[in-house]
Amino acid sequence: MPRRPTLEFWYEFASTYSYLAAMRIEALAEDAGVEVRWRPFLVGPIFAAQGWNSSPFNLYPAKGRHMWRDVEREAARLGLPPVKRPDPFPQNSLSATRAATYGMDHDWLVPFSKAVYEAEFAKGQSVAEPSAVVGLLNGLGLDGTVILKQAAAETNKGRLRVNGEEARSRGIFGAPTFLTGDGELFWGNDRLEQALAWAVGDRPGAMRE
Repeated sequence: MPRRPTLEFWYEFASTYSYLAAMRIEALAEDAGVEVRWRPFLVGPIFAAQGWNSSPFNLYPAKGRHMWRDVEREAARLGLPPVKRPDPFPQNSLSATRAATYGMDHDWLVPFSKAVYEAEFAKGQSVAEPSAVVGLLNGLGLDGTVILKQAAAETNKGRLRVNGEEARSRGIFGAPTFLTGDGELFWGNDRLEQALAWAVGDRPGAMRE
């Protein structure tokens, strides 16, 4: 039986557009016959390397105002709850990303990731504190205290750093990013459909040749 094509989904918990992608990628990938590999990472170090000390949506206020309105429109179009902005924005996603990195070896990674996004952008709650992450894990029937302890271990922290280095080495500069099995990079929630099409071999226009 032939293997299903794959798509890597690189996402950052502080990213509004990663939120939108996370809420819809499973159904779209299932329809396309594509296996999704969820890859949590921290975009902050990548921004810092570009000289940014905050989100570009904060550094450029007009861009930020447009982003929030755009995300509100997209959430409504997708049937998601009205977007609520967490304060502060962007959220410190370190604890949640450590937990998700540890979860890459467990079947709770996807429901946990979606729970973080829902708390942050559908409810406007802080996800920065370790206690908030523990609460989200507990809400999934897991032992959040034990998981967060494992997530803070040096082995897992090292894995998170390696993931970040891999992201940079593969040309990732923001989130969400989608990488197909042949290494084609698509950036942004609005490129998800194109990424899935590429993953199954559907090339646009002259690229079909």
